[in-house]
Formats: sequence, structure tokens, C-alpha cells
Amino acid sequence: MVRLAAFLVLLFAPLIAMSSAQAADVLGTWQTPTARYVFTLAKTRGVYGGQWYNLREIDGSLNGNPLIVTLAGNTLTMRPVRTPGTFTGTVSADGKTISGDWGSHDPTSLTFERATKANAHAIDPSPHKVQFVTVAPDVKLEVLDFGGGSGGGNGPPLVFLAGLGFTAHCFDEFALKFTAHHHVYAITRRGYGVSSWPAPTDANYDADRMGDDVLAVLDALHIEKPVLAGHSVAGQELSSIGTRQPARVAGLIYLDAAYGYAFYDPTNLLGDSAVIEAIMRRDLDQLRSAPAPTRARALVAEIQATMPFLDKDMQSKAGQLAAAKDTPTAAPAPRVQAGQAIVSNAHPYGAIQTPALILATYPIKCAPNCDSAYAKALFTAVQQQVAFVSALNPQAKVVKLPYADHFVWRSNSDEVEREMNAFMDGLH
Repeated sequence: MVRLAAFLVLLFAPLIAMSSAQAADVLGTWQTPTARYVFTLAKTRGVYGGQWYNLREIDGSLNGNPLIVTLAGNTLTMRPVRTPGTFTGTVSADGKTISGDWGSHDPTSLTFERATKANAHAIDPSPHKVQFVTVAPDVKLEVLDFGGGSGGGNGPPLVFLAGLGFTAHCFDEFALKFTAHHHVYAITRRGYGVSSWPAPTDANYDADRMGDDVLAVLDALHIEKPVLAGHSVAGQELSSIGTRQPARVAGLIYLDAAYGYAFYDPTNLLGDSAVIEAIMRRDLDQLRSAPAPTRARALVAEIQATMPFLDKDMQSKAGQLAAAKDTPTAAPAPRVQAGQAIVSNAHPYGAIQTPALILATYPIKCAPNCDSAYAKALFTAVQQQVAFVSALNPQAKVVKLPYADHFVWRSNSDEVEREMNAFMDGLH
């Protein structure tokens, strides 16, 4: 019997070793050495699962993103459920690192190491609650709820909207400055972060569709008459609501967001070329579908009125392309496609019918190239836009922030906070 037992040990030793190799120890928390990606892995009833975190604002997923995981030997494959991309890596022999490639387009090489109490990256220290709100069939948006507004706070709710390519987590710190007197929220628009990523069609990313998404969140969460504060391209969502549904909000705050996509001046080509092109595309598409004569006449009139501005826009583009050379290009990443769809589907918004605070970087931040032709042209365009917006909306308060960063609540935090509080206090 002893000899038989010894023989069985020798016989099955390779299989035992192979089984061990197939069960590489990957449970726990892993992170890139610099604060970029973190993932956690657990095993329940023999099935691996986990959460993926992106600590950067673009594609941010600070509240987690469920993972579909397979482990074959020392090869680990993970795919986040809510955002595109796959990571395929190899667990090192000592089990201390996992190295591989991340991404569905132009993969990036990444190495993960085990996180310890001493070196673990802070994932999402901001004290907010996270929920997902359905705004359209198969489309849910991430909404951060920072709370506040209780204990004597009687100001209107405050809802932050991020700029192009960024998520609600842009405001993780700044939002907390207002919770004493306001119930504060922030929304990640479709196509970014862990919100849904519908196909980048015109209909899915039309400016009014994006504005309707915000209204759908207000309805779902019973947020009555809030102040909306939008950064950069979120200005078009503010103006979409401010021109179509002004009664739904108490006021609008443009955080360096009052450019052509928010207030259309066709003579200002540097800021409005995308709007001009969107008007022409939309009108021609509608005209092709043979609408009723009344509608067709309106479309033709708008096309005729826009043609001179389109001609100037094309002249400008021809100059920019004159010396350009063809280079190989890869398919754009999904978030880039979403951004292109948003920019391509702007609307020519005019005056808004609600109180507004417009915070503008003026003069623009240009150092160290303030004397360049581009910087001078940009300042002229910004100067023209600020004057245009001020005249178009005489009820609005326009505040110029000299040489501020585009992310004005960071470069001029105290001033922006003060102006926002004064504006919201004045709405009572």
C-alpha cells in the first residue's frame, strides 16, 4: 500500500502542479504604479468577477464598472461591462504583477501590481451616492448625489454638467462647497464614463436630445426648479433647456460655456463653424425627405441665409488644409466618436428666457504664446462672443475672469464660488 501511494503521488504530481498553474492567484486589488487604473477581483461559487476603476476624468469610472473575467492558466482577460475595451494580461511567475494590453483601439501596454495598505490609490473619496437614471430606451446616465440642502439650507437644487469628454466626477471636490445651502447633483452625459454609450448617430447625440436627457434626470429624481451649472460644451445643454423649457429651471450658470454652441453668432467663425455646418447638414437632410411646402420654404430660407457664412467657413478650412498631408489613421476611440457626434449636432441657440450667470475667461489664457497669430485671432473671437452674448441676454450677469483656465472652478475657485453663491442667493 505504501508503494502504491508513492506511485500515485509520482503519477499525479504533474497534474497537481498543472492545476496550481491554472489557478493563478489573482484575487484582491491591483493597480497601475501611477494613479490611472485599478481593478478588484473576487471569486464567487467558482466564477471570477470584479470592478474596474479609471481614476482619470476622461472615461472616468470612479464608482466602479463590473468586469467580465476569464482566467486560463496565467492569462487574465477582463472586459468592463459599461465601457468599451478589453485587457488581456499575463500573471508573473511570482504573482506580483500582471502585464498586458488594454483597449479595443490602439491598445496601451499596462502593468498592474498588487495594492497594499501602504501604496493603494484613493479611488473615489468624495462623499456622494451614485445611481443610474434611465433617460431613453437602453440609455442610463450616471448621477452623483452629493446631498446637502438640509439643516437651514433653502437654496434651489444645483446640478453640475461636465464638459466634452469629462464626467460628473470633475466636480467631486467643488460640489461640496455648496451642500450647506443646496442639494447638489452632477450628471455624466451619454457616451462617457459609466453612462450608456449609444451608437454615435445624429439622433442619439443631437443637442436637444442631450438637453432632454438632463430634463429626464430632473423628472426621475423629482428635482424641482434647479440651477444648472454647465462647463464648456454643456453650454449647449443649458441653452437647449433655457430656450425650450425655461420654466423648468431657476437659473443657468455657464462655466466658460457661452461659446457658439450655446449662443450662435454666425459672423464669429472661430466659434461657430460647427453650428453652421450642423445647420446645413440638418436642413439638407430634411429637405431631401420632401416635407410639406411650408416647412420646405422655411428650410430653403435658412439654407440661403446660412450659405454666405458656410462659404467663409469653407474658405477658412481650405487655407488650413492647403499644406496638410495624408497620414494613416486608425478608427477613432468610442469616446472620440461620441464627441464628434455631439459637436456635429449643435443648434443655433439664441437668447435664453431665464436668469443666467456667465463666467468667461477674458482675456483668454494664452501664455506663453500670446503674441502668436492664433492667440490674437482667438482673443478677437472671444471678445466678439462675450459682447454678443451680453447684448443678446441683457438680464444675464457676465463676469470676466482674466487669463483664467478653461476649468474656471479650479483656476479661480474662490471667485467662481463667490459669484455662484451671489447669483443663487439672488434667485430667492
